[in-house]
Amino acid sequence: MPNRSSDALFQLIKSLEKSEKRNFKLYVKRNSPAEDLKIIQLFDALDKMDEYDEVQLLRKNKKITKQQLSNTKAHLYKQILSSLRLIRNEDNIDIQLHEQLDYARILYNKGLYLQSLKILDRIKDNAKANYQFSFLLQVLFFEKKIEGLHITRSMQDRAERLANELDEVNNRLRMIGSLSNLSLQLYSWYIKNGHARNEKDERALQSFFDNHLPAESDRISGFYEKLYLYQSYCWYAFIRQDFLLYYRYAQKWVDLFEKERFMIDIETTHYIKGLHNLLGAHFDLQNHKKFIETLHAFENFAHSKIVLQNDNNRIQAFIYLNISRINRHFMEGTFTEGLQLVPFIEEKLVEYGLYIDRHRIFVFYYKIASLYFGSGDYESTIDYLSKIINWKVDLRTDLQCYARLLHLIAHYELGNFQLLEYLIKSVYRFMAKMENLGVVEEEIFHFLRQSFRVPPSKLRPEFEKLLVKLKMLEKNPFATRAFAYLDIISWLESKIRNVPVQDILRENFLKRSRE
Repeated sequence: MPNRSSDALFQLIKSLEKSEKRNFKLYVKRNSPAEDLKIIQLFDALDKMDEYDEVQLLRKNKKITKQQLSNTKAHLYKQILSSLRLIRNEDNIDIQLHEQLDYARILYNKGLYLQSLKILDRIKDNAKANYQFSFLLQVLFFEKKIEGLHITRSMQDRAERLANELDEVNNRLRMIGSLSNLSLQLYSWYIKNGHARNEKDERALQSFFDNHLPAESDRISGFYEKLYLYQSYCWYAFIRQDFLLYYRYAQKWVDLFEKERFMIDIETTHYIKGLHNLLGAHFDLQNHKKFIETLHAFENFAHSKIVLQNDNNRIQAFIYLNISRINRHFMEGTFTEGLQLVPFIEEKLVEYGLYIDRHRIFVFYYKIASLYFGSGDYESTIDYLSKIINWKVDLRTDLQCYARLLHLIAHYELGNFQLLEYLIKSVYRFMAKMENLGVVEEEIFHFLRQSFRVPPSKLRPEFEKLLVKLKMLEKNPFATRAFAYLDIISWLESKIRNVPVQDILRENFLKRSRE
C-alpha cells in the first residue's frame, strides 16, 4: 500500500511542482517580514523528507522549538495557499468569481456602493453564463444588503427584480441539491456494497430511488440538474446491473458536455467520470467497436492541456484510462499482453499514493490479479489478491468477497490442497457474513468440497456438470452479479478443454468480431 502521511502540510508541500515551489519562496520573501522567513526553513526541511517525522524535523532544525512548530506550520500552510491562489486564479471559474466578489466587498466597505453594484452585475452575468448558481445566490444577497441599507437609485423596481431573481435561483439550487444528494447517496451505496446482492437489496434500492427522485425531474432544463439526474440514473442502473439503462444515461452524461463544451473546462472531473462510465457500459455490453472509439477519444483528451496542467485531472485521467485499458484486454482475451501495463500502473500508484483512495487501489489490484489469473500466473494472482484481503473490511465488501473466492481458486489451480480445506470454510463464512452467497457461489463451493473426493482422472465430468448448472443461471438477474466479478464460465471451459482461460476469451472475442 502506498505511503500516506496524514500530515496536511507535508501532503501539500509534496503536491507542489518546481515552479510552484519557486513562486512560493518569491512570494514569501516579497510579502513577509524578515522574521517570517523561518517558514522557508521549515518548508525546505519538509520538502527534503520522504516521510513526515516530527522528531527528526525538530532535531535537524534547532531554530524551531516544539512549542513554535504548530503555529509555524499553520502559518506556512496559509502562505503556500496564498501563493498558489495568485498563480492559479485563471484556472477555475470559482476562483475568478470569488476574486470579483472580494473586489465588490472592498468597494462597498469604502462606501463606493454604485461601483460595487457594477461589479456585482458583471459577476451575475458571468455566473449565469457558467451555471454557477451558488455564487449567484451570494451576489443577490449582497445586492439586497446594499439596496436595503443605502439609497442607490441604481434601477427602478430593483427590489421586485431582486426578489424574483432570488426565487428563481433558490428553486434551481433546490433541484440541483436534491438530485446531487440522490446521486451521491446511490454512489455511496455502491462504494460500500457493490452491485445489488439479492431481492432485498433490489427492493430497498428501488424504494429509495422512487422516494428521492424529485417529481418534477422530467421537466428540468439546466446543465447541473441534467448532470446529476443522469448520474443518479447511472448509479441506479449500474447497481441493479441494468446495463442498457446504464449505457443510455452514461451516453446522455457525455453528450451533455459535448453539447456545451465550455463546461468541460469547468467540470473536467465530471466529464472524465462520464467517459469512464460510458466505457464501463460498453464493456459490460461487450460493445467492442464503441468501446475502442470512446477509449481513443479519452486517450486524446488525456493529452490535452486542461488535463496535463491540472494535478487532479491528470490523476483522475490516469485512474479511469488505465482501468479501461485493462478492461480492453479482458474483452479481447489478451491477458498476457495486458500485463505490460502493470509496471507503469504500479509506478503511478506510488507516485500518486497521497491522492488515490483505497477504493481505486482495490479495483486496480483486483483487475491486475485477474490479468495474472487469466494468463495462468496463479502465484502473482495470489500476491495481488492478498493486498486486498489484508486490508480493513470497511468498503467494497463485494471486492473483498470475490478477491477471497478468486484467491481460493488460484490455490486450487496450484494444487495447494492442504490449504484448501481451511480456505473453503473461511471464505464461505466470510461471504455468508457479508451476504454475498448466491446460488452461483453455493454451486462453486459445493464443487470445490466434492472435488477432494474425486480422482483427477474423473474431474472433467464434474467440471462439465458444474458448467451446465451455471450456464442455466446466466440470465438470472441476481446470479449475473457473480459472473460480473468472476468469469467462472470461461474458467470451467478452460479446465474442460485444458487450455488457458485467456484462450477461451480470445476465441469468444474473435467469434463475436466475425458475426
